[in-house]
Amino acid sequence: MTVSFKPPAIPLRALDALDWAPRFGKLPEKFYTRLAPTPLPEPYLVAFNPDAAPLIGLAPGEESRADFASFFTGNQAFAGSSPLAAVYSGHQFGVYVPQLGDGRAISLGEVVGSAGACEIQLKGAGRTPYSRSGDGRAVLRSSIREYLCSEAMHGLGIATTRALAITGSDQPVIRETVETAAVVTRLAPSLVRFGSFEFWYHRRDAEAVRQLADYVIREFYPEFEGAEDRYPLFLREVVRRTARMIAQWQAVGFMHGVMNTDNMSILGLTLDYGPFGFMEAFEPGHICNHTDEGGRYAYNMQPQVGLWNLYALGQALVPLMEPEIIEAELKTYDAQFDEVMNGMLRAKLGLASPHDDDHLLVNELFGLMAESHADYTLFFRTLSGLHAADAAGDAPLRDLVINRERFDAWAVSYRRRLTLENSVDAQRSVLMNANNPKYVLRNYLAEVAIRKARDERDYSEIENLRKLLSRPYDEQPENAHYAALPPDWASGLEVSCSS
Repeated sequence: MTVSFKPPAIPLRALDALDWAPRFGKLPEKFYTRLAPTPLPEPYLVAFNPDAAPLIGLAPGEESRADFASFFTGNQAFAGSSPLAAVYSGHQFGVYVPQLGDGRAISLGEVVGSAGACEIQLKGAGRTPYSRSGDGRAVLRSSIREYLCSEAMHGLGIATTRALAITGSDQPVIRETVETAAVVTRLAPSLVRFGSFEFWYHRRDAEAVRQLADYVIREFYPEFEGAEDRYPLFLREVVRRTARMIAQWQAVGFMHGVMNTDNMSILGLTLDYGPFGFMEAFEPGHICNHTDEGGRYAYNMQPQVGLWNLYALGQALVPLMEPEIIEAELKTYDAQFDEVMNGMLRAKLGLASPHDDDHLLVNELFGLMAESHADYTLFFRTLSGLHAADAAGDAPLRDLVINRERFDAWAVSYRRRLTLENSVDAQRSVLMNANNPKYVLRNYLAEVAIRKARDERDYSEIENLRKLLSRPYDEQPENAHYAALPPDWASGLEVSCSS
């Protein structure tokens, strides 16, 4: 008889009774600066995510409290919290910047929730010693984008930070124009970054590199703690998680927009949502961040940049292991990426097993899509309706491309490939729909929610999108209009590092 055990349920608590369990704050104080958030006048609740509340053990209904917005804006201190801003550095657009850090984010500490200890960070909570010339604030526009996209990525099954809430204030903040302030509450097991290690390596503080690595291994990779080769094992796992995350980005057409090493999570989480975008008209070299004039972080560059960033991390870990060992671990990246990416592409095409010529089929498809600027999400989702036996139902797909003769030729090859494994249409369609989302956070969808919130104080579309994107693979026929091609006005939308 097999006996299964369930972990004990975490009791849900009120705001003023959360179970604080400090971890990062136990490191020496050179790793951070302790300071409280800077209050904002008359904060109010913009959005709340009940799906994320269990991560901090928050009881249902607490978001209705009159003081909820005050707590999550930083105006009111949690009993047991110990706010701090972490220091780190990083390579920004390939150039090393010696000191960065939490310039507008303050971590309140860790709270025990449904998945263990979870760090709570208020992004937009005011100036810190690492703000440089910044004002330490976030605006409503960028906060809505981060809130929605982190939850969209979670819905897609991609490792990410989470978002609990957005609070707003009418205090003006100057970006390209005058906007209003907001704070997004970000949740993660840890927000340690590649740049956290780079900071100490470039300051020639080998002991700090070791202290930080031992902390991360102890808290997040405990299976390696005590092992003689714990540092190579740790790096190997970071390489694996990073390769998997970026392959998943590529598969769903996600573009981060600013893959600096200070935006790379040591846990392989998608971190820091700024000028992100989801691929629409397919263009392999698409640049979603108009600040990125050189195209360093274009869609087709992301896998290569991921490896480049891992090399920067590897350099920072030289005090812990021989360079030859680091090099050997980093060289596993390409195989790790290819394994995940190829598996996801097969699933997107409904293929049950690998075949030697699959890369030719995929390359021709992407060439066809690029030539036609076919909508990435819509094309793959529609592909699940193709019949293996005949072309009678190909019209919806042919309508998405310009060169229909090229599509017809590709479809012949695809059907031949399906025949090799005796593919059954109904079964294949289920597999494909489970791997090709119907709904992604297109920029225009976020923009509609932003404009309603900004111009009308109507926050309902934020919640509509959050719910929609929590189930991106489901048909949701009542929401089918969210899966349509973007309207003409959306072509003028641009995002930058201030987004």
